[in-house]
Amino acid sequence: MLFHHHRAAIARPLPSLLLCASLACLASFTSLAPRTMFAQTPRRDIAPEQLAPVVVTASRQPTRVEDQVAHVTVIERAEIERASGRTLAELLAQQPGIQFAANGGLGGTSSVFIRGMESRHTLLLVDGMRYGSATVGAPSLDNLPLDQIERIEIVRGPLSGLYGSEAVAGVIQIFTRRGREGFFPHASATVGSRSYGQLAAGLATGSGPWDLAVNAQHTDTNGFSASNSRAQFGNFNPDHDGFRQSSGSVNGGYRLNANWRARASVLGSAGTTRFDNGPGADTRAHLSTEVMTLGIDGRLTERWRTALRVGRSEDEFDTVVSVSPASLGAFRTTQRQLSWENTFTTPIGSLLLLAETLDQDVSKAGTQFPVQSRQIDSASLGLTGGYRAHVWQANARRDRNSQFGTTDTGSLGYGYDLTRTLRLGASAGTSFVAPSFNQLYFPAFGNPNLQPEEGRHNEFSVRYAEAGHEVRAARFQNRIRGFITSGAQPVNVPTSSIDGWTVTYAARISAWTLGATLETVEPRNDLTGRLLPRRARDTAKANADVDLGDWRFGASLLAVGRRFENTTNTIALAGFYTLDLRADRVLTRDWTLGLRVNNLNDKIYETAFGFNQPRREAYLTLRYAPK
Repeated sequence: MLFHHHRAAIARPLPSLLLCASLACLASFTSLAPRTMFAQTPRRDIAPEQLAPVVVTASRQPTRVEDQVAHVTVIERAEIERASGRTLAELLAQQPGIQFAANGGLGGTSSVFIRGMESRHTLLLVDGMRYGSATVGAPSLDNLPLDQIERIEIVRGPLSGLYGSEAVAGVIQIFTRRGREGFFPHASATVGSRSYGQLAAGLATGSGPWDLAVNAQHTDTNGFSASNSRAQFGNFNPDHDGFRQSSGSVNGGYRLNANWRARASVLGSAGTTRFDNGPGADTRAHLSTEVMTLGIDGRLTERWRTALRVGRSEDEFDTVVSVSPASLGAFRTTQRQLSWENTFTTPIGSLLLLAETLDQDVSKAGTQFPVQSRQIDSASLGLTGGYRAHVWQANARRDRNSQFGTTDTGSLGYGYDLTRTLRLGASAGTSFVAPSFNQLYFPAFGNPNLQPEEGRHNEFSVRYAEAGHEVRAARFQNRIRGFITSGAQPVNVPTSSIDGWTVTYAARISAWTLGATLETVEPRNDLTGRLLPRRARDTAKANADVDLGDWRFGASLLAVGRRFENTTNTIALAGFYTLDLRADRVLTRDWTLGLRVNNLNDKIYETAFGFNQPRREAYLTLRYAPK
């Protein structure tokens, strides 16, 4: 059985322990005789032209998607560009195993649920830096502009053994746009329904040892009414709730010599979102996002790579106009992170040794929380390898939280290729989530006696891949002990169970790219037997794209079953389906015109009770990108 141990805080510091562990690993593994490194053995069932992308999120080391036991997907820049008018949460919800809920359209508060688990069970990273609201305790997706994103990696399954708290259902990592050799300016202009307009421009360049990307974007839309007459607590206001956002990013790297490289990135975004919390007022809030990272990585010996990274993120939601004076003011979360990663090549795979510290500070205008900061010191050990028909991954981590003491988590994963095309996989892991500051201390709603949630997880999978086709089926079981209920006065209940299965299909056939997902999940509070709010038991997704040279056409279908708004399952949200169409036309070598129609069937639906989702919308984009 995998360990999962939690005990009171110990004042003893970590640095000396981590330094000794690093030196011990160095002494052990740099003295090994040269041998074939199992982790580098190529998979024998994959032709060179079918090689999958390299990802870093699943193991904190560069590995191919094909060599992962966990279910990993990558959203590349081309797919992001085709998502005109969509929010980040909506884009993620098109991926296997992810559902979303939102209080309105662009700029509205949104949540993502991986495999039916809580939104707070998903860890969000931006260029390796934690980003989100420590007051709410969930990823902040509302003010992250798609135009600043190069790619997104999504890993499903427990990763607390690598990342600590929140990495329960999975990890989503966003990578900002990077430079490349040459000189590549780009620009785009989009117009759409409800007076939507977006302008974006940027530059990707590089020469010799350096690369640089600079990007800027502005979006403005009148939007639609975020709420409807079903809204609870008198929040309905039939006005239009628009959104305005300006953002920019800079990402630069410099190769110091043959072995060492430095990289820095900055992402900033400021927006104003209008929402409803009662009639008569033009309720609005200012959103502010800031993520900064700086790192250096290199090779100390033939088999030892090291990386030192520091980062800072800030998330702010400042309500400036509200029906309720108590709602005015800013919620601000500031996180500072320092990590030291060491990777050793060994005869049984790639060994990761990590030391990390994280400081979280929160504030709420007009409210003084009893505790406004916490520090988490962590040490993690990971092993990733493969040999012929076998792949494996093991992780272990200890987190020392200044509020909740010491917690140990870990995970094991193993895959075996029965044939050149068929793989079986199994994994087990433990996880934990510390309560958010709002859950603990929000006036009249918090509970300072809450304890962290602790999870146990199992997954069994089978994957078939041949001739451009891939089918993957996974059965997962999740048990959360001390599950924290939602709403006012949250409490720890004995357990919640989130079990289910997912079947995915992907194919590239000539000019066609196809994908489909079927998922069934049972997310229940074991104490009451009720389903957890805002998650459907059944979902289906399908997409198809065809590339005809100067023309490209595509369609996406999303079908979501019935859900419940509340914990007692007395308020139902009807199931729905939406169909999106898209087309791109290459005008010249450097110019492309794209058209997208979202919700072609003009479906009226809700993902949160009393809050609208967009009806039929159309977007036209002119894009300039010299080749």
